[in-house]
Amino acid sequence: MSWFSQILENWISSPYLEEYLTSVVHPLWLLKLLILLYSPVIAILLFLWAFSFVLHIYKKMNNQQESDSNFWEKPRKRMALVSDIVGKIWFGYEVIGMEHIPKGPGVIVYYHAVTAIDYSLLVAKLFKETQRKCYSVIDHAIYQVPGLKIFFDTIGLKDFSKAECVEILKKGHFIGISPGGAREANFSNDYSLMWGNRTGFAQIALEAKVPIIPIFTQNICEVIRNIGKTRLTRWLYEKTRLLYLPMYGPFPVKLRTYIGEPIPYDPNITAAELAEKTKIAIENLRDKYQKRPGNILRALSERFDKHYKTN
Repeated sequence: MSWFSQILENWISSPYLEEYLTSVVHPLWLLKLLILLYSPVIAILLFLWAFSFVLHIYKKMNNQQESDSNFWEKPRKRMALVSDIVGKIWFGYEVIGMEHIPKGPGVIVYYHAVTAIDYSLLVAKLFKETQRKCYSVIDHAIYQVPGLKIFFDTIGLKDFSKAECVEILKKGHFIGISPGGAREANFSNDYSLMWGNRTGFAQIALEAKVPIIPIFTQNICEVIRNIGKTRLTRWLYEKTRLLYLPMYGPFPVKLRTYIGEPIPYDPNITAAELAEKTKIAIENLRDKYQKRPGNILRALSERFDKHYKTN
């Protein structure tokens, strides 16, 4: 214990702790945390902060050099393993259609429920089983959550620009994007896609000349539900982009992620046409595998359905 105590004492007396606490203890974010106290989000944040704290200690103990791109491989593998175990135990998580994952790079596009835990579990399984990295585009406000930058950077979550996404794809990696984003997470009803006129993900795929991989997860809307979808809350969200509706859950429902056939690169198609094609592909997966309206009890019972068939 003495060596650990010495390392911890040195770390506490160093600028690392000051930097970490300064980013976390910020008046604006303290106000937001008070708003979030009624929801499962606070529990998730506490868990991620604890994980980030461990990563800071790991970084200090190993004198990490910023230029060492392989430094975070071990933590990534540990996180992927933990995520895979949690997915199996809590959700009986399965992935169907892994053979549709291309050997080269691609843009993974998914429906965003209240939480994107299904996408996170897929990324973890993909890394665990194939060692393929999948970077993910997240909202700027989420990436700016104090104290979590080291966690987000370790697993490849960032508010990437279009140019950065193209560069990632050209290096042979995957990039994950949810066109609906926070709007879809907050206000989607019964698995409805809310993409509007967003075509950025399609433009990225066309510029990088890579396929789009559509995915959909059965029962994802039953994991965590939210309340308070009104015209007023929608107006507040559109004005501030900082609104988080009250949530309840998570429920240990059965989750199955279906990976659709990749939509190949076509130089003769426009970004708007490719976006529409992708939307239809995800809606087809939804209509084939998701019983609607969603039902939490039914989704729970599917954990025990041994005779379920995917076709």
